[in-house]
Amino acid sequence: MMRTTFFLFAILSFTASSITAADAPRPNVLWICADDLAAYTLGCYGNAQAHTPNIDRLAAEAVRFDRAYCNSPVCTASRQSFLTGRYPRTVGVTQLKSALPESETTLAEMLAAAGYRTGAIGKMHFNGPLKHGFELRLDIPEYQRALKKRGRQPLPDNVRVQPPWHPFRDPASVWLNSECLPVGLTDADTSGTWFARQAADYLQKAPGQPFFLMVSFYEPHSPFVFPVEYRGRRDPRSFVVPAVGPQDEWQIPAIFRDLTEAQKQGITAAYYASAEFLDKNVGLVLDALKASGHDRDTLVVLTGDHGYMLGQHGRFEKHCSYEPAVRAPLVIRLPGGQHAGHNAALVEFIDIVPTVLDRCRVPVPAAVQGRSLAALLDGGAQRHRDRVVVEYSENEEAMIRDDRYKLVYITGRRQREDGYATSEPLTKRVIELFDEQNDPEELHDLAGQEEQAGRIEAFLHQLADHLRRTARQPERLPETDDLHAFIDACLAPHDVGH
Repeated sequence: MMRTTFFLFAILSFTASSITAADAPRPNVLWICADDLAAYTLGCYGNAQAHTPNIDRLAAEAVRFDRAYCNSPVCTASRQSFLTGRYPRTVGVTQLKSALPESETTLAEMLAAAGYRTGAIGKMHFNGPLKHGFELRLDIPEYQRALKKRGRQPLPDNVRVQPPWHPFRDPASVWLNSECLPVGLTDADTSGTWFARQAADYLQKAPGQPFFLMVSFYEPHSPFVFPVEYRGRRDPRSFVVPAVGPQDEWQIPAIFRDLTEAQKQGITAAYYASAEFLDKNVGLVLDALKASGHDRDTLVVLTGDHGYMLGQHGRFEKHCSYEPAVRAPLVIRLPGGQHAGHNAALVEFIDIVPTVLDRCRVPVPAAVQGRSLAALLDGGAQRHRDRVVVEYSENEEAMIRDDRYKLVYITGRRQREDGYATSEPLTKRVIELFDEQNDPEELHDLAGQEEQAGRIEAFLHQLADHLRRTARQPERLPETDDLHAFIDACLAPHDVGH
């Protein structure tokens, strides 16, 4: 009798908990994205020079992913990939200026179909007029109209400000803001603060639950915007520029070769000032979420769209496979701050979409290629992927890495048109191998070592298999047993816009 009573109690308890879980309101989703925000430049990732208290506070209440990788180190390809949960090559958006095809389904469309209200405020890089599931869409045109209507606040006398931004036409020292100058606006007049306030207004008015709001800032992308109130906050002399070794000579973009040490320090200081300004606006959004009372029932995601190089390997950009360019911040706070901590599993940004859908109890479409991070968020798992893959189509370049080693493959057939060409054009295939455990700065290429031949061969087969499985147009894949020829053909740009 006692045993029967126990099992009956267990069944009733299980049924009650299942009903409670099924009937519980689905969480809201707030996704904050920053442009060119590198993980290593944040306090929560261990940077003592960072002034990012709001992002750090969020991370302290969340799961911080220490090895999260974008799927392409360029804005458009990365964003359209992580918004669909599909690889850039599968989406067909691998170039900066390409538009997201209407045939692709975004997270906003998936959630809208499940009854969510949706909004996107700030930079989305759709490169077209479509809203892709976001019923509210605010960006630079709306900001400019609001600023024109209100009028700009006067600037203090004798304040030097940034000149108009002309990348690649001006010397790199100018368009990368090596003088660490503020933009010619007060804090209240900047787009970043306007976006943050529009997001705060959205949260305070709560358009009906559940909602998915994406707030995407332009900072700290070059020219590293910060308002006049932030001038002088960062001393360029306090930053140490990474040393460049002889092994980097072949790959340094020509536009960076004339930068002086002082200019490199100034660029770095401007980046950090812009990141500090970004953090202030992230704080405005998070404070509004808390004031609205929705912080207890909202899933919060914070990402950069990829990383950024601040002098590593002689570069001040992304567009390559080095860790600072492809490893990006990923912070996910569950409602109520459950299971806060950090996780060192290998994850990809395409994993965000299925994770959000899981938490919102929305079925994950079969076309989604990412894998939910639910087990990692719940604190029960420390592994996720055996390897990650990143591709930069403009340079016909890809990387594949596991827990310890990374292989970089560049076909050497394409003369890049992104402004970052080297002094001497690359004319041959490049294969590099780095030991990320013993050489985290990636200064020693092991590809020439005979004992690494088997590892390189295995990586190449894994890369080829990935390229085959993720092709948007598999009928265009070459029929060849030549492994290098197959990879070369796959890495050639097959963008929907080309």
